[in-house]
Formats: sequence, C-alpha cells, structure tokens
Amino acid sequence: MVSKKSPTTETKSVSEARKTFSETLNRVYRGETRVLVEKNGIPVGAIVSPQELGDIEMMCRRREELRTVLEETRAAFEGIPPEEIEREVEKAVAEVEEDHRRRRASESRKTA
Repeated sequence: MVSKKSPTTETKSVSEARKTFSETLNRVYRGETRVLVEKNGIPVGAIVSPQELGDIEMMCRRREELRTVLEETRAAFEGIPPEEIEREVEKAVAEVEEDHRRRRASESRKTA
C-alpha cells in the first residue's frame, strides 16, 4: 500500500496567485499543495482541494457536536461542588476497574 504524502502549504501574494491560478489549481487538485493567499503580507484566503474542504467541514461539525455535549454535561452538573463530582468519578472508576478484574478472573478460570 502506498501512503499518500500530505500536501505542502505554499504562501502566495494575491498577484502571484492570480498569475499562476490555473497551475496552482491543478497542483491543489492533485493533492500536492494547498495555498495560503496573502494581501500586503496578511493572510486573506486559502485554496484547498475539495477533499480537504470536506475534511475541514467534517471536523467543524464534529467540534460543534462535542461542544454541545460538553455544554450539556456542564449543565447537568451545575451547582454540584467539585469535590462531590470528584468523589463520584473516583467511585465509578473503582467500580469499572473491579468489574474488569472480575471478568478477567472469570475468563482465566474458563481457559484454565
């Protein structure tokens, strides 16, 4: 299996990007590069492949989903002292660890 190299990121001025637009689009499409476009040294845009844009959009959606979950979790524990939350988490972790120990011991007895 051939691993695909990640595209490099080039920086071009608006005028340079305009002059080489067709060539730049071909290189972006082939996954060779992505281009950061600057105006007077200030980044104003980027040219990325459709695949990378899809990846970016997916990451943005996922980040928003995670942000929603985090906000819901915070709301569920609002008003509960941090010490109490910590005690309950430690208790839950201990219960899970004990459950795993029991399962491993049970599986060991079955294979012995």
